[in-house]
Amino acid sequence: MKNTLVLIAPALDDSAVQRAAELLWSNGGAVGTPDWLARGIACEIPFDGKSAAVALPGVDAVVLPTADRRKRLLVADMESTMIENEMLDELADFLGLRERIAAITARAMNGELDFAAALAERVGLLKGLPVSKLDEAAKRIRYTPGGATLVATMKKHGATCALVSGGFTYFTGLVKQALGFDLDAANLLKHDGKTLAGTVELPILGKEAKLATLDRLCLERGLPVGEALSVGDGANDLPMLKAAGLGVAFHAKPVVAAEVAARIDHGDLTALLYLQGYRRSDFVERPDP
Repeated sequence: MKNTLVLIAPALDDSAVQRAAELLWSNGGAVGTPDWLARGIACEIPFDGKSAAVALPGVDAVVLPTADRRKRLLVADMESTMIENEMLDELADFLGLRERIAAITARAMNGELDFAAALAERVGLLKGLPVSKLDEAAKRIRYTPGGATLVATMKKHGATCALVSGGFTYFTGLVKQALGFDLDAANLLKHDGKTLAGTVELPILGKEAKLATLDRLCLERGLPVGEALSVGDGANDLPMLKAAGLGVAFHAKPVVAAEVAARIDHGDLTALLYLQGYRRSDFVERPDP
């Protein structure tokens, strides 16, 4: 069958799967036999016909073309995606500016402010912060559940995994190593070895640069963009989410969730494996750092 509905939830039961199948059938679709990818967590339903929206409480429901689901390139946002923090907000905390800077961050991630201007404003407020505070902030990193397993599984099956962030190379380097990414790209904070200068190296890595990185990696590896998976949560991720063969809005800001068809609002990062048709038995299980 041409289409597949993937259902993912922390506690998915047979009644929810049956309800989803009935919704597809009531829309005139030809519905195949449900197939559990992980009992109690993820199930897929093949079908032909119109891809009716399936909305079930507490369940992520994503419709995908059945063909070519497994991707050979992962391009992932870092903050509020692969990790739960916004690291600029963590740095601001050392100056008593968390609330002020976090408010700017939230507006930028929801597309209300120009990303580059908002980043420059926030970094400017960090001028004079001791470089040693970068190490302290790094100790606060909280890894999003499922990230290490996502990367390890995709790499085992031949994919390249790239971490691309509008944040800072200091933190992407650490996260890259902890989760096993192949490469990373982000902004470089300027400093004199002792204190932050309040600026970053230009050009600022924002939404255009994230998209350009996706395109470049596809070109270098001879991959059509349809074989790429991108994931992110903020407005600066939208271009790469829309360009990739599978773009996933992960626990995303409202402006992103409204524009991206594949949304994960309830599951962890292993949901991206189920979307590609991986069974739990295919996973390369890795503990989260």
